[in-house]
Amino acid sequence: MTDSHETTSPDPESPLSPDDRRAEASPRPTPPDPALWDRPKKGPIGELFAPVAGYGVTISSMFRKVATEQYPEQKVPTAPRYHGRHQLNRYADGLERCIGCELCAWACPADAILVEAAPNTPGHQVSPGERYGRVYQINYLRCIFCGFCIQACPTRALTMTNEYELAGPTREGLIYEKHQLLAPLRDGMLAAPHPMVEGTSDADYYRGEVAGPTREQIAWVAEHRPDDPTLQTARPVDPPASGAGSAGRGREPSERTDGRGDRELAAARTERRQR
Repeated sequence: MTDSHETTSPDPESPLSPDDRRAEASPRPTPPDPALWDRPKKGPIGELFAPVAGYGVTISSMFRKVATEQYPEQKVPTAPRYHGRHQLNRYADGLERCIGCELCAWACPADAILVEAAPNTPGHQVSPGERYGRVYQINYLRCIFCGFCIQACPTRALTMTNEYELAGPTREGLIYEKHQLLAPLRDGMLAAPHPMVEGTSDADYYRGEVAGPTREQIAWVAEHRPDDPTLQTARPVDPPASGAGSAGRGREPSERTDGRGDRELAAARTERRQR
């Protein structure tokens, strides 16, 4: 019997090596078709214009509508609610809206805001209420422009403008101080510090009942800062018609005339609700 698994030994008299025999047994590759890259010959006119044919795309694009904006000569208007550089706002009489509560700093996920508060005094009233923001910094190297600080602000003191040009030559210059963030004084305003409108509270300011500086405020600034340039442009307005009665509006009757500050009043109200 013959074993079915028996293999034939190579012929020792064959002149081909095993590699040559393997290559001879494999199928030969198909030769490439020259028509794939050989383009037909152009005529005399085609050969004449061949060197300038490549400029056709360039010349045709010269007459299309330009999509590129020539920044910074031409600036694209932003959306109305664009999140740009921050701004610290003022009330109509010139007092600052920021009360130094630091809620914006607590809400910032990037820890980009630093606020240090100071108390308001009768001779140095910067904002309505008990305190004002003495130090206010925003580190734009950290800021992610999420807008959480805007939502956390209880007095609408902090808003975001449409300004997006924040580049600078140094990293230190991207840490904005309070004077860089504070909104400029509009015509008719009176520069702080100066007393609040007589007979009003911080709630009256927040509701927009103060329309501008009164004659008493202008007289106070003229007495304490006679060289203040805003005295020339300040336009006096009448105080709110409600007068002293508006100071107690929005509070419970037992809290209107006890003379306590806003913080103590809020604590008393919370304690009363818990009962």
